[in-house]
Amino acid sequence: MKDYDLQNFRERLDKMRSDLEDDSEETVQEMREENNLYPDPSDRATSETEHINLLRIRDRERKLMSKIDEAIERLNNRSFGICEECGDDIDIERLNIRPVTTFCIRCKETLEAKENHS
Repeated sequence: MKDYDLQNFRERLDKMRSDLEDDSEETVQEMREENNLYPDPSDRATSETEHINLLRIRDRERKLMSKIDEAIERLNNRSFGICEECGDDIDIERLNIRPVTTFCIRCKETLEAKENHS
């Protein structure tokens, strides 16, 4: 992969990480502010349900942040864009769609087929 492409992916991954951090901080702040705003039990229950859903979303985002960190580490050690399974280059179009991917499309499809048959 060309240095230009690697730099482009680094910038995208850094931005993705920064955006996730900002969203996470906003969620925590909103939850703190809303914590005591609802004296009515049903309003409070609705708010708590919304908080639970937000926490689920944030948990998914935390997992994505971990994948972003791993992708940045692969950029640092020059293994970014190389399939973990077969060692071939991952197609640049695939990386553009999902820069945290670690498998080429062929290996990913094979792994998914095995998971579906288990």
